[in-house]
Amino acid sequence: MKKIVIVMVLLTVCLFGVLIFGTKTTTVPAEKLDLSSARPVAPEFQLNDINNKQVTLSAQRGKVVILNFWATWCPPCREEIPSMNRLHKIVQNLPVEIIAVNIEADGQQTVPKFMQKQQIDFRVLYDLDGAVHTQYGVSKYPETFIIDPQGIVVNKVIGGTDWSDPRVVDYLNQLLSK
Repeated sequence: MKKIVIVMVLLTVCLFGVLIFGTKTTTVPAEKLDLSSARPVAPEFQLNDINNKQVTLSAQRGKVVILNFWATWCPPCREEIPSMNRLHKIVQNLPVEIIAVNIEADGQQTVPKFMQKQQIDFRVLYDLDGAVHTQYGVSKYPETFIIDPQGIVVNKVIGGTDWSDPRVVDYLNQLLSK
């Protein structure tokens, strides 16, 4: 009787395992894995810039896009702007677009005042209703997404960064050469 109970328990466990995990396992050699498909496509957006010109992400295809979410009240955001200006100058002849999306609801009032004190050489967009930074899941500032020429998010940086660091420039060049 004891053996029958043990056999029944083992059969139940095996049946449960088959139902949960299936019966066939396929092994794919590592060199055949395409991990690029696991990377998310950057969500499309349409925002206005500081000159009220409409900008879409899809219009940037073929370029590496540095998509930065920031606010004028954010100290690390303000601190990284000079290095983004330097990077903008370094990559000005390359297919690289730096886009800073201001997330403030009153951005149309605060950003122009801020820019009177702090020069910004790259494109600034307004996300007045918060839809785009919500779409990207941004929760900390600054938060930056590196998007390759095919529109795939290849990196995400949370916090202030020295964007003019030679390692960043090398990384962008590597993305362009793929």
